[in-house]
Amino acid sequence: MTGEEGRPLRVSADRDVCVGAGSCALTAPGVFDQDDDGLVDVLTPEPEPSQRPAGRQAGGLCPSGAVRIED
Repeated sequence: MTGEEGRPLRVSADRDVCVGAGSCALTAPGVFDQDDDGLVDVLTPEPEPSQRPAGRQAGGLCPSGAVRIED
């Protein structure tokens, strides 16, 4: 998937910063999940075009700033 300037959209998460709120997994379930401890798992580091809006929204909703969206 590419961003507005033609660059790939990349999703990452810092598990050391994650507080386990789960807003990322609820907002973008195809991009994020939570492990057994409630910490974020990135399922799709380069989301498909259909996943982009939810992935970006999840980045904005993360209360700890653990989710990063780069495009």
